[in-house]
Amino acid sequence: MKKILVAILNWNGKHYLEKFLPDIILRSEEADILIIDNASTDGSAGFVRDKFPNVKIKVLDKNYGFAGGYNKGLEGEDYPYYVLLNNDVEVSEGWLLPMVKWMEEHPQTGALQPKLLQYDRRSYFEYSGACGGHLDKWGFPFCRGRVFDTLEEDRGQYDEPGKIFWACGAAMMVRAEAFKKAGGFDDRFFAHMEEIDLCWRLRQMGYDIYNCSASVVYHVGGGTLKTQSVRKYYLNFRNSLYCLVKNHPKNTWSIILIRLMLDGLASLYFLIKGNFKVMMGVLQAHAVFYIHLPALIKYRLNRKKILSSYMDVYPDYEGSIVLKYYFLRKNTYEQLNKK
Repeated sequence: MKKILVAILNWNGKHYLEKFLPDIILRSEEADILIIDNASTDGSAGFVRDKFPNVKIKVLDKNYGFAGGYNKGLEGEDYPYYVLLNNDVEVSEGWLLPMVKWMEEHPQTGALQPKLLQYDRRSYFEYSGACGGHLDKWGFPFCRGRVFDTLEEDRGQYDEPGKIFWACGAAMMVRAEAFKKAGGFDDRFFAHMEEIDLCWRLRQMGYDIYNCSASVVYHVGGGTLKTQSVRKYYLNFRNSLYCLVKNHPKNTWSIILIRLMLDGLASLYFLIKGNFKVMMGVLQAHAVFYIHLPALIKYRLNRKKILSSYMDVYPDYEGSIVLKYYFLRKNTYEQLNKK
């Protein structure tokens, strides 16, 4: 039996499967391939069954989003390692071997991320994960190679393996045992930032998260929700608050209060720019956050009982990337980390 399951979540992405699945199969001989279909209506399932009969496929009864889709799709899949891969990703030759080697040699690694480059501008880092993710004091995510909307050219500056705070869900290898002990993804997130929440919980359990630049993939990005989608803004703002309440160890409510104020400034900025719908998306995110706050607090109070082990873990960047990016004009990971 193979050690690796490459699980590709799909929702109405037949055109991506047509484009990328043949090479994924060809370049992933070490793995079994599973398509998890979130009740697509574009004929994706039929296409896979007809063209790739040796590829496993699970068709879900409705669209459960990224979090719920993977949770349901991975049920009963008994492999040491899962590789979660977006349907709009092109993999390079030999992409799996460096990650497997790292996992085998570093048993405390819970999740691992390859280098994510842009599909269209192949020498530049891709927005969703670049070369591994970090989190600032107020819960704002950024990456080695991407801070807010600034994307760096890949010059090999982040090729050394290093600890990161979170691995991008567009392409990540996760130790199956760790994934299960952590409880998988949180279905409430639906999509966006669920991987940050998962990686935070893995770190609370004592696992490390690393980048693995020896493995390279190319991501189209925005395959399901476009970059400027109002729903994407809504999910990101809401889920960031979910993440802080669930996982931040201490002084959480002062952090939340300041974060809410920063979100308010962001919504004002969107309004000034004429993005009224985006501003309303931020306000809606806050409203839904308040509705779910009691359940989030309940999880927080019981998390030491829920997780198989628990230790306090803070965001790994003590400063504010909002301050440094917008006011001090530090727009790369290297500049943020200069003493």
